[in-house]
Amino acid sequence: MLLWVGCVAGALEENEYRAKLAAAGFGGVSIEPTRIYRAEDALSFLADQGIDAAAIGPQVDGKFMSAFVRAAKAGGPLA
Repeated sequence: MLLWVGCVAGALEENEYRAKLAAAGFGGVSIEPTRIYRAEDALSFLADQGIDAAAIGPQVDGKFMSAFVRAAKAGGPLA
C-alpha cells in the first residue's frame, strides 16, 4: 500500500514531465501509454486495505497511467 501511495503521490502531469526532460537537455520525447488505470483498479486494491474505495475510485479513474518514455540527449547516439 505504501509503495502504491508513494508512486501515485509522486506522479507528474504529462506536460510537466515533458518540461522536466526538456530542461535536462532531452529532445524527441515520446510517451507511449501501456496502461491507463481505471476506478476498478483502485476499488480492488483499496478495498483490501480497509479504505473507502467507492469514494476514492472515481477520483482516480483514467487519471494515472504507466508508460514507456523515450527521449534522446542532445549529442547522444539518437540525436
